[in-house]
Amino acid sequence: MGTSDTSRKSATDQLAALQSREISAIELLNEHLERHELLHSRLNAIVTTDIEGARQQAAEIDEAQRNGKNLGPLAGLPMTVKDALATKGMRSTGGAIELTDHVPAEDAAAVAHARNAGAIIWGKSNLPRWSGDIQAVNEMFGRTGNPWDLTKTPGGSSGGAAAAVATCISPVEIGTDIGGSVRLPAHFSGVCGHKPSFGVVPQRGYIDHVTYGALDADVNVVGPLARTVDDLELMMNVLADHPDRLLATRGKGRELRVAAWLDDPACPVSTEVAAVLDTAISALEAEGIKVDRNARPAHAFDDVYSIGMPLVSAATSPGRTDEEYERLLERSNDADPTMAMRARASTIRHRDWLLMSEQRELRRRNWDRFFNDYDVLLAPTAFIAAFEHVDGGNLYTRTLEVDGSTRPYADLIAWTTQFGYVYLPATVVPAGRTPSGLPVGLQIVGPFMGDRTTLEFGRLIESVTGGYKAPPLLP
Repeated sequence: MGTSDTSRKSATDQLAALQSREISAIELLNEHLERHELLHSRLNAIVTTDIEGARQQAAEIDEAQRNGKNLGPLAGLPMTVKDALATKGMRSTGGAIELTDHVPAEDAAAVAHARNAGAIIWGKSNLPRWSGDIQAVNEMFGRTGNPWDLTKTPGGSSGGAAAAVATCISPVEIGTDIGGSVRLPAHFSGVCGHKPSFGVVPQRGYIDHVTYGALDADVNVVGPLARTVDDLELMMNVLADHPDRLLATRGKGRELRVAAWLDDPACPVSTEVAAVLDTAISALEAEGIKVDRNARPAHAFDDVYSIGMPLVSAATSPGRTDEEYERLLERSNDADPTMAMRARASTIRHRDWLLMSEQRELRRRNWDRFFNDYDVLLAPTAFIAAFEHVDGGNLYTRTLEVDGSTRPYADLIAWTTQFGYVYLPATVVPAGRTPSGLPVGLQIVGPFMGDRTTLEFGRLIESVTGGYKAPPLLP
């Protein structure tokens, strides 16, 4: 294989190589395309491409650089974006067959920011229908595998994005996250991901139902995946409408006041994941960093089941078909409490939504008080590492066998929704691997608009745990 080491480097280093003319934009693009061709039949991460358009743009950037023109901060960087984001002139489906042939006339706002910064967007990454699962599979494009073990999922809904970044098919990706859809794939696939504070990165052009585009979805954010935290911050500076409005970091990583919420009886963490997280936190403590493992907000973890998850279900309800909506109305008093919650939340009356949002606001105030005493909170991303592909059922009906117990599949989004529904920023960084070799990500949560603080502490985690490692699928 002729692919050089340049495409294995971080986005920051790839941009430096482009700027110093160690490599041209067309050469760097071809390296990524070559790796995509090599791995696609097994991985199935990128499902739509515009190679001709990308090569034309790369040639134009090379010509502009030769002529000494000022170029954007991502000039010449080849990248892909999640198929939940409208991309001008490229098929964009949201994973739904209703949009099989949909080609937008304009970019989603975040995609436009990346393109205007000089990024060469050559492909779209796989996802579940309307970004509504913790796997990356749909009727049109099939299933994406995990590059650490192809029998397992890379996570979802930005699963194709995480798999592409992990295998150096793309140096960075733009994903979306409403219940953990950036953070969970980062955790399962061994890469870094950042869920911004709500409202920082524009949502316009997010494809979560057929008539998308006019309104922002509650809870949902658009955020980057990458192999390093520096690259996450690079992308945040590009994707945010007003990056200067983010709060300055509260200090250097070693200066920050650190709390840890590593387990909870309401959603117990598996033995393997708990061991990896404990080792990572112990390594921080060995470096002289004080970690308060007993600090908690002034509300219970299981509030996420009565407030957070219902708000996420309500926010995703536009993706339900009329027939699905009618069936949910019939199941609002289902004997299964999880199904009843989903049905009621997806068909919620506006008055009830307002009352639930009032409860959310009270918990946001709890977090404000918590972050007066601490700068970051360390938490699991999910209670297990990557699991085998699951067919049939849905988010609310499936189960998983973990440590000898049967667990609700929906518990996979409990640790991410815990912080998402209250709009907090969270950075996921690789913390280590289980005995079977699967990656585990540590979730770093901060105060609202404190994205730079979680990213800053993420860099410290990288230095202690070693950060990204190449998966076995990467040649």
